[in-house]
Amino acid sequence: MQTFIKISLSLFFLVSCAQSTTPVIETVNQATFKQLLLQDLPLLDVRTPGEYASGHIAKAVNIDYNALDFEAQINALDRNQPFLIYCAVGGRSAKAAARMQALGFKKVYELQGGYNNWAD
Repeated sequence: MQTFIKISLSLFFLVSCAQSTTPVIETVNQATFKQLLLQDLPLLDVRTPGEYASGHIAKAVNIDYNALDFEAQINALDRNQPFLIYCAVGGRSAKAAARMQALGFKKVYELQGGYNNWAD
């Protein structure tokens, strides 16, 4: 019986460790990001409202990373839902994605190079 328990515990730890190797944040190229957009995942633009107004990816929701209520807005989102995220060149979106990971979000796809590297 003890052997069975030891084997069961060993398998549990192996499975637990294997599941934790999946990265929460994945920086993806434009082609992959466009494929993910086809899945109709929520899309966050973390640039300023002025940057957003000057052009953005269709269906993007603007949540300014530098806004005082950024964390409150992010906290209102479903942590189990995968998200797509971008900023101008990648700095703010990387910080926003890291914050989302710290808050318990399961998956965040970040656009490599940001909106400045985007072509419709």
